[in-house]
Amino acid sequence: MKIKFGPAGNSESFYNEGYKSSVDMPKWLENKGLGAYEYSCTKGIRFKEETGRKIGEQVKKHNIFLSIHAPYYINLGNPDPEMREKSKKYILDSLVAAKWTGAKRVVFHPGSRGKLTREKAFQIAKNTFQEVLDLVYKNNLEDITLCPETMGKRNQLGTLEEILELCQLEDNIIPTIDFGHIHARNGGSLNHKQDFDDTIDMIENGIGIERTKAIHIHFSRIEFTDAGEKRHWTYQDNQFGPDFDPLAEVIIERDMHPIIICESKGTMAEDALTFKKIYRDVKAKKKNNKNSTNNL
Repeated sequence: MKIKFGPAGNSESFYNEGYKSSVDMPKWLENKGLGAYEYSCTKGIRFKEETGRKIGEQVKKHNIFLSIHAPYYINLGNPDPEMREKSKKYILDSLVAAKWTGAKRVVFHPGSRGKLTREKAFQIAKNTFQEVLDLVYKNNLEDITLCPETMGKRNQLGTLEEILELCQLEDNIIPTIDFGHIHARNGGSLNHKQDFDDTIDMIENGIGIERTKAIHIHFSRIEFTDAGEKRHWTYQDNQFGPDFDPLAEVIIERDMHPIIICESKGTMAEDALTFKKIYRDVKAKKKNNKNSTNNL
């Protein structure tokens, strides 16, 4: 698999250019030079099978790597059994929608701890996720990869350690590493290349090198408070972190091939192209430096 870049949802420019339907997104993205797209179902699955299959046809035609973001209201750590059953259904519904559209991955938030201790809420979430995995096999949906996401608010489940523990339940689970969320949750922790190296080291130690090379990445600049994530900004809003350049270095040095999804505010596609350019520039610079050293 090759590294691919794309947006989460539809940029404002997509609509400004006169487009209205996500069926048009794959062609639009290919024309822009992007190869990935995360379809947002964060408020529920709001399209029918017929529309989903039309999206799938366009995804295949234009060679777009599609993922789906499951509803925000999933909470696997809810102490109420009835609410947990609903969360399990939301994930399964997202997997079915992925089948329709040809999406290869489903991203989801683990939930929040509410009034429970973090340990208790996470144990409930882990047990519930195991139940989800059992249902995945019973419903023949195992060919779609589930991708639990690191979260940005401190009261939410989804520290890097927690996400890696969820991924250890099955070998085919891929984490969604939201570097903006990690940066915000930890009070602005990703500032240098070593910070990103340390993060990738932790992932490798948790799930192995091969899965780490194929991680699902969310990236954007994020404003934060003492409670963690506050809001997403565009990549041009450089008073907020993190920067993409040091991550690009780490990805290249480790020969990784992640899917990189941009979650900027309104300029997701444009900023995804910026990430792609940064990646290519860093790669070219490293190649030139290597050639110069070899010629000495």
